[in-house]
Amino acid sequence: MALWGTGDALADKPKIHGRSLLDATQTPGQLDPRTGIYATTAGWVQQGVGRTGKDIMPEVLVAIRGLSTRSSAAEGFGGTAMAQANITSFNWNISEWSRAAGGTLSVTANFNEAVDVTGVPRLTVVNDSRTNHTLSYASGTGSNRLTFTLVIPAANAAIHATDVLSVGANAMALNGGTVKDDVGAGNSVITNSAGIGTATGTITAVA
Repeated sequence: MALWGTGDALADKPKIHGRSLLDATQTPGQLDPRTGIYATTAGWVQQGVGRTGKDIMPEVLVAIRGLSTRSSAAEGFGGTAMAQANITSFNWNISEWSRAAGGTLSVTANFNEAVDVTGVPRLTVVNDSRTNHTLSYASGTGSNRLTFTLVIPAANAAIHATDVLSVGANAMALNGGTVKDDVGAGNSVITNSAGIGTATGTITAVA
């Protein structure tokens, strides 16, 4: 198997660089660390280690000029086109939920390319025994990781003990906003298969 490719699958991303720059909270779901790698016009990149501040350039892992704006396989590297960003996985940013304590539901949608966001897109978390929960876009524009959150007060009737929370298929909606990649011709693909949500895992609320 090649060390990297130019397609959308995790298998096409560089194999692997010895560390993950993802947030520490990755359970349940055991998120693949390659999710932190994404395509730009410079090639496969990740956010730089130990660097903070505005407009910090990502660390280039594999230089492939024009990777995120490829329109065909005729550009010398093979593989599929990457002319439109797509969701590759989700991850919970919390590992447990207590009805008594309340708190913030937080989920990140991981794209195969950096995307820019306008407005307030939404993401639905499925509650197996009650009304589903609508999380609003909170952060991530300009990167490949968009985070969605919803604050639920302590002892709120929205979640009860034993409720099972998960990310379902086609969970994300534009809600009048936009999510676009470097090509910018239209909204990126925001639908996702049920399998992606399943891989995210579930959280069972406690009293």
